[in-house]
Amino acid sequence: MLNDAPSIYEVVESFSKKGLMLHRPLNDIYDGIRDFFVCEDAGVVIGACALHISSEDMGEIRSLAVKESHTRRGFGTKLVLACIEEARTLGLKKVFALTYKPGFFQKLDFRIVNKEILPHKIWGDCIRCIKFPNCDEIAMLIELAEKTPQPGK
Repeated sequence: MLNDAPSIYEVVESFSKKGLMLHRPLNDIYDGIRDFFVCEDAGVVIGACALHISSEDMGEIRSLAVKESHTRRGFGTKLVLACIEEARTLGLKKVFALTYKPGFFQKLDFRIVNKEILPHKIWGDCIRCIKFPNCDEIAMLIELAEKTPQPGK
């Protein structure tokens, strides 16, 4: 929802200030608000994650952030799984993320890949990063299998 944008910005910016995430201006959050999933606790946004479409068959997990007071409770996992489900619904075949936490993504069946296989479109964001061109994030990818329909569901 539009009124979530300032809260999403606050959560993402807390990690951006530590150099752990790409800074996203508030107007970028509004521009991509339809990409975001949020987790709430007592009506307050405590985590966010976006699925950005990068190409005809690939999406990117972006801006995954959970308030430090709410980490290690499964909120990040739920957010990423919501993005993956949306990717399947849209017919995407692959989803990638650039991360400093490869272990988290490996538990969700992502694998480490070479950044060069990623769409060139993402580099538009990379040049805005203070670490460009010496990116130290790890590229992770999951290939989405077709879901097998469950009888009676």
